[in-house]
Amino acid sequence: MEYQLLTGHELDVLIGLGLSLVCGFLIGYERELRGKPAGISTNSFVIAGAMLFTTLSIAADPNSPARIAAQVVSGIGFLGAGMILKEEIAGKVTNLTTAASIWFSAAVGMALGFGWYLIAIAAAVFGAIVPRLPTARRQKRDNNGT
Repeated sequence: MEYQLLTGHELDVLIGLGLSLVCGFLIGYERELRGKPAGISTNSFVIAGAMLFTTLSIAADPNSPARIAAQVVSGIGFLGAGMILKEEIAGKVTNLTTAASIWFSAAVGMALGFGWYLIAIAAAVFGAIVPRLPTARRQKRDNNGT
């Protein structure tokens, strides 16, 4: 097997890693402000990992890049599922939005891996804004004075 120091993918990967950090910061910072378990580091790693797997998938088999990408989606599902907690006494489920942000971050990373940089950045901004939107539950609680 012949080894090459440079493969021609370095610039794309470096851009992807840089954007993974920016996008991971956008999504993760919002989660950290709320004291959630998956913050900047976790989201940056998920985005960069998904980007790398997607890039490797395209490089390994340009005719069928979806094969590895599909495995990223199911693998991230397990990571997100591990974050969801159910309190036995109150019956309250927590960290659903954080788990969804991890799943969403993987999609951002896959967009970066496919070279869809503007879409990935727009999605990261979306991922940082959506958890800040008011919810009906919060509005109901605020109106009831509790």
